[in-house]
Amino acid sequence: MGAITDFIAQNFRHFNSAALVDAAEAYVRHLDAGGSMMVTLAGAMSTAELGVSLAEMIRREKVHAICCTGANLEEDVFNLVAHDHYVRIPNWRNLTAEQEEELLERKLNRVTDTCIPEEEAMRRTERCIVGRWIEADARGERYFPHEFLYAALRSGELEPHYQIDRADSWLLAACERDLPLFVPGWEDSTLGNMYAAQCIAGEIGKVGTVRSGIEYMIGLADWYRRESARGSVGFFQIGGGIAGDFPICVVPMLEQDLRIDDVQRWGYFCQISDSTTSYGSYSGAVPNEKITWGKLDASTPKFIIESDATIVAPLIFAYVLGA
Repeated sequence: MGAITDFIAQNFRHFNSAALVDAAEAYVRHLDAGGSMMVTLAGAMSTAELGVSLAEMIRREKVHAICCTGANLEEDVFNLVAHDHYVRIPNWRNLTAEQEEELLERKLNRVTDTCIPEEEAMRRTERCIVGRWIEADARGERYFPHEFLYAALRSGELEPHYQIDRADSWLLAACERDLPLFVPGWEDSTLGNMYAAQCIAGEIGKVGTVRSGIEYMIGLADWYRRESARGSVGFFQIGGGIAGDFPICVVPMLEQDLRIDDVQRWGYFCQISDSTTSYGSYSGAVPNEKITWGKLDASTPKFIIESDATIVAPLIFAYVLGA
């Protein structure tokens, strides 16, 4: 037990803090029993620099697959190559519309209290990746969005621009382990918009050069069947939305649509969310609702921590790592 873990065990005793401890302890038990863990990333967790803690979880084999939004996929690279050019806005709640216009004119794209610099982050990454799309299209080859980024990182082309410790990039850690990634709805991202623009401009002839979300689901089904044959598969969800809803549905898809009889339900479930439990909200749905959809069992360990994931996730990761 390390200093952070000891602090959590001593002080986190009630309400959301107790739920954090329960979820972290169950995460450790799940892995110790031979299980594996999928982590899902919604929101702007890469811009919040979750890689500082998540990368070590990947390196220490505490995470076995990630499902994330296209924004989280690319924004870890943006931070990697342009960190020194980011601008923090501590008083972001008080900005006027005119001040927001000034940020636009400076090509600073705001995410809450952090502005991503367009030229140093987005355009620098675009210059590295567009040629790879065009070359693959010309060769008749097709790859997933994350595979193009893995190839770019492995080439070393971006390395002269690294502005953070490479140990703090979760995508670099994932790339080094060839971690399975699933990125549903990738077109809803900056690189997705750039790709659409290249297709419209005729630079890329086949839209399917970048493989689709349906193909991600097919790959996820294969991964889940292989992984669940070896042991229980857990589900650690940060936020809500498509990053969580897409992968958790693989279990009822296999069971109900493919009529496979021996599909294991997810063996652990935890969600960190600030979404209020409400009518019709997936992000705010309590875990038991997922039982009715064939995603979880009544016996599945289930946890919801209603708090800020930028605070909670690093603490749970530290606990799992024994830091």
